[in-house]
Amino acid sequence: MSLPVHLVESLADVRVGSVVEVTGDEAHHAVAVRRLREGEHVVLTDGRGTSVTGEVTSTGKRVFSVTASAVSHEERPEPAITVVQALPKGDRGELAVEVLTEVGVDRVVPWAASRSVAVWKGERAAKSHAKWQATAREAAKQARRSWLPTVTPLASTADLAAVVGEAELAVVLHEDAADPLSAIDVPTSGRIVVVVGPEGGIAPDELAALEATGARTVRLGAEVLRTSTAGVVAVAALLSRTDRWA
Repeated sequence: MSLPVHLVESLADVRVGSVVEVTGDEAHHAVAVRRLREGEHVVLTDGRGTSVTGEVTSTGKRVFSVTASAVSHEERPEPAITVVQALPKGDRGELAVEVLTEVGVDRVVPWAASRSVAVWKGERAAKSHAKWQATAREAAKQARRSWLPTVTPLASTADLAAVVGEAELAVVLHEDAADPLSAIDVPTSGRIVVVVGPEGGIAPDELAALEATGARTVRLGAEVLRTSTAGVVAVAALLSRTDRWA
């Protein structure tokens, strides 16, 4: 059985034998909800590559302590994957973030596409962004990731030029594209960007703007996928051709 994973702010200078104290909401959920007890073993990670395995030596109302028995560090996986996710309606945004995190994406960029049904403004924008961040955090723990993905602030189409410009490969998913994703050469390092449009599709002017910054328009299979699942399918197809899934 896999050990439960908990996120902590920092594991700097932690060595075998060190005692790590976990506090706040993370500790409250572990102790009050999951009923964590002394003597159990858990994994702690700082979300930046370092993980600690150890035994729970004490618990409190919103705190528990772990004595480290093993410490490991993983380098950030390459190629790194960014998914630009157009805002979907309902709770499909959280679904997209969840599965993208599970498959190994390290950055999600919420995109206010012109045809997006959902709109993030004012207080709703802050709440929606917080939901996406919380979803990524919990999915990373479930997937036992030592690197926590980030969810950036909401991006406009104009903002995507910088995102695409930093990539070794940037692709835009479009059902009418001539080239299949399977025909694209996949880089072994650097960053890959996948752009996923909204339910109504990417507007022609947006597609032209993305192509002008160097993105390539590609299609998946003959089927048209939902915006909440197209990204994870594309990322899996790309990762299967890299050393990350070798």
